[in-house]
Amino acid sequence: MDAILDILEDLKSGEDYRGRTDLVDARVLDSLTILALTSELEDTFDISIPAVEIVAANFNSLEAIWAMVQRLRDEDF
Repeated sequence: MDAILDILEDLKSGEDYRGRTDLVDARVLDSLTILALTSELEDTFDISIPAVEIVAANFNSLEAIWAMVQRLRDEDF
């Protein structure tokens, strides 16, 4: 999860990513940031994130992003 936090900080620093559950809903992460995040997650974790996974529920919190990454990694094995 620390790798995801590092990516988020690189994309948009100064936010409390650990304590938020409304990153998309509060527009902390906008569509361009989510696209960049998706690309970084794919490269970092060697996964493919299909378009159907790019929904607010998967990006509203650090925990939700981590859960999506874990699920997609498990599907690849």
